[in-house]
Amino acid sequence: MAIADQIKEHAEVIGADGVHVGTVDHVEGDRIKLTKKDSGEGSHEGHHHYISLGLVAEVEGDKVRLSANGDVAVTFEEEEDGKTA
Repeated sequence: MAIADQIKEHAEVIGADGVHVGTVDHVEGDRIKLTKKDSGEGSHEGHHHYISLGLVAEVEGDKVRLSANGDVAVTFEEEEDGKTA
């Protein structure tokens, strides 16, 4: 089973250190689309961000654990057009 198939809507995305990074809206291609409520502040507020499936270390039920710590993982978040947030 592909890792994308294991990821559930509304699952919590956490860094390797257990820090909350976001909440899954759904999987779109090779990226996880995060809900708008986890979009950050300022110019990043109110729209979706994306995390590459390549950062996923494992899926544990309703948690998606990334291979990077939370503070590092957010630097890899992308906008809809694929550019880094």
